[in-house]
Amino acid sequence: MIDYLLLILVFIAGAALGFFYFGTLWLTVNRIKETRYPILLVLGSFLGRLAVTMGGFYLVFGGRWERIVLCLVGFLLARTILIRRLGPINRSSGE
Repeated sequence: MIDYLLLILVFIAGAALGFFYFGTLWLTVNRIKETRYPILLVLGSFLGRLAVTMGGFYLVFGGRWERIVLCLVGFLLARTILIRRLGPINRSSGE
């Protein structure tokens, strides 16, 4: 029973990492036009997102392939939810 609870927590951790990664990516893309140095914003955001996400995956992994698979499934589910919720950026506004 404890193993199943742990696997559910791993899935939730993967989803949380996915919401963090893709949510901050969305915020970064929306702020590119507003910033004075967009390359610093993009690079800094990428490195920060990558460090947090890879660190989270490493902590969850624990040497078990089942955990990494469930974490990845949660991560990709969060991506799918955010894509459907936020939708594509409308580029036809004449900007």
